[in-house]
Amino acid sequence: MIPRGSIRAKLLIGLGTVALIAAACGGGSSPAPSTATTYKIGYSNGGGVGNGFREEQVCTAKAQAKVSGLVSELTTIHRDTDAAGQLQDLRDLIAKGVNAIVFNPNDPDALNPALAEAKAAGIKTVSVDAYVTDPDTYNLYNNQIKYAEIGAKWLFDQLGGSGTVYYMRGIAGHPADSDRDIGFKNVLKDYPNIKVVPNADGVATGWDPVQGTKLINDFISSGQYDSIQGIWTSGIDSVVVDAIKAANKKFVPIVGADLGGFVAQLLDPTGYPDLKGIAVTNTAAVGGAGVGLALKLLKGESVTLAPAPARANTVLLDPVGADNTSDAGKALLKSWQVDGLDPNWPLGLQIEGYTTYTGAEAVACKGPGE
Repeated sequence: MIPRGSIRAKLLIGLGTVALIAAACGGGSSPAPSTATTYKIGYSNGGGVGNGFREEQVCTAKAQAKVSGLVSELTTIHRDTDAAGQLQDLRDLIAKGVNAIVFNPNDPDALNPALAEAKAAGIKTVSVDAYVTDPDTYNLYNNQIKYAEIGAKWLFDQLGGSGTVYYMRGIAGHPADSDRDIGFKNVLKDYPNIKVVPNADGVATGWDPVQGTKLINDFISSGQYDSIQGIWTSGIDSVVVDAIKAANKKFVPIVGADLGGFVAQLLDPTGYPDLKGIAVTNTAAVGGAGVGLALKLLKGESVTLAPAPARANTVLLDPVGADNTSDAGKALLKSWQVDGLDPNWPLGLQIEGYTTYTGAEAVACKGPGE
C-alpha cells in the first residue's frame, strides 16, 4: 500500500501538469493573523463513502493536518447524507468551536446558512472538489467543466463524430457533477450525430463502485450495450471495464479518471485486449490542499486565486488527459503509476504549494493524535 520514494518523485513529475492556474487576482484577501499556534479544524465529506476518490480525499486531509504541526485536533465527519444532513454536520462542527471548516459540498447553495453562521463565529471555510456560492467561502477544486470536455471530445473523435454513447454521471445535484454535465454538453453541441443514452441527462452512479457495477451489468443484460459505440464515465471506470470483460463483450472506447486501477487496465494489452480509453486527471489531494489553504487563511497569508471569469475566491486546478492510443499518451500514463497504491485511488497525491505529506503518510490515513 505504501508507494516508494522514487516512484513518488516520478509521480510528481508526471502529474506536474495538474497545476494551479497561476494568474493572480490581487492575491486574495488577507485576514488578520491569529495569535494561536495551533488550530482546530473540522472536515465534512457528505457522500461517496467507499469511493476511492472520496476515501483518498479524506486521507490526504488527515495527512496534511498531521504533518503541518499546526492542527491540534481534526474532527472528521465522513458519511453519506443529503444537503440537509451536511448542513447539520457543518453546524455540529461550528458548535465544537473549530477555527476552520473544510468540506466537500453536496449542494452549491443549500449550505450557505451554516457558512454564514461560521463567518459570524470567526470560522474560516474552504470548499473542496466543488464550489459553493457563499461569498466568504474559499473554493479549491478541479476544473470539472474542462475535465468533462477533455474526455468527451476524445471520445466523440474516436467515434468519428457519429454513434451512441452511454453517459454515466456521478452524484445527482453535486456541484462537480453539474459542472461536468455542462462540460459534456458543451462538447456535445459540436457533434450533432452523437446520441446519448439512457437519456440526454445520463444516469447517476452516485460515484459508487457497487452502483456503477450494477448499472453496467443491467445495461449489458438488457442487450443495450450491443447498440452503443462508447462510454463516458465520471470516474466509475475500472469496474465498468471489468464488467464488460466478464460478460465477454467487445470493448468500446471509454472515458475515465486517473484511478490506479483504470490506468493499469489501459496499459495492459494482454489482460484487456483492444481496450481504448482516456484517463483524465482529477486529483483527490484537494482534501489535503483544502487543509493547507485553511491554514494559510488562519495565518493571514495571501492566496493566489484563479482569474476571471472563474468564480470568486477560487483556487482552480487544471486537468489533463492521457489515452492509450498514442505513444505519448501511454508514456504519460506510465509516468503516473504508483506501486502499491490502492487501485481505486487517483494517482495525483500532491498539490504544489498546499500539501507537504509523503505518499506513505497519505496512505497511512492518520490525523493529529492518531
